[in-house]
Amino acid sequence: MTRLPAAYVAEWGLTVTGEPVAGQGAVRVPVTAEDGTPAVLKVARPDAERAGELPALQHWAGRGAVRVLRADPRRGALLLERTGPDDLDSSLDHVAAAREVAALYPLLHVPASPVLPDLRPLVTGWLDQVTALPRDAALPRRFVEQALAAAPGLLAGGDRAVLHGDLHGGTVRRSARGDGGWLATDPSGHAGDPAYEVAPLLWHRWDDLGDDPGHGICDRFWAVVDESGLDERRTRDWVVVRAVTALARTTGLGRDDARVTRAVVLCKAMQAV
Repeated sequence: MTRLPAAYVAEWGLTVTGEPVAGQGAVRVPVTAEDGTPAVLKVARPDAERAGELPALQHWAGRGAVRVLRADPRRGALLLERTGPDDLDSSLDHVAAAREVAALYPLLHVPASPVLPDLRPLVTGWLDQVTALPRDAALPRRFVEQALAAAPGLLAGGDRAVLHGDLHGGTVRRSARGDGGWLATDPSGHAGDPAYEVAPLLWHRWDDLGDDPGHGICDRFWAVVDESGLDERRTRDWVVVRAVTALARTTGLGRDDARVTRAVVLCKAMQAV
């Protein structure tokens, strides 16, 4: 265990009950709180794109998401409710998992608190990187132009709700509260348009899409839209914008890179829905 998590174990009177797990810029340590509550100590490095994690979790207050038991936001430490061992990816097929995630949207997409970071400056910065792409970039130019054309309307309209930002079957885990429900974990936390939320559900679990990934993406898309009632056009446009901006932030891409291929398949699928 690294020095900083060990310091919190001592300061907060925690008992370590398992091995630390490092990943995605954070260290997670299974612990028991002073009162005997099973918990997870999460210590993350500073990340401007994830600055809203704590305010989002506090705003949800355990409704559809893990509870915060204690926090030191200055040093990036959270003591979180411990979930069960299963996530949606290990429990359901990819379309059913997408539908279950969408069923959490009404709990999570509540009116945003003023303390949450606004999504719009973040996306605007990403779009600047898209605009700077050379015309011979690996991603087909028609999708670049589609994203740039759709973005102003997306950023100008829509409701301002609390967003998770990376919600998919791997970030939704089984509750240990005894109700058998599902809880969102590891949000980036922003205030913005709920239709922004869908893209990770479509590009996650790519290997489960089979020999015709475009068809599988469409199946997921309609499962989410039907379950959530999101506007299908806004959702489609956000998927394209997120796919294009994600590639624009990735260096060293060639036309045969698997990430480019997946983005192209995703954007093409959005033309069919």
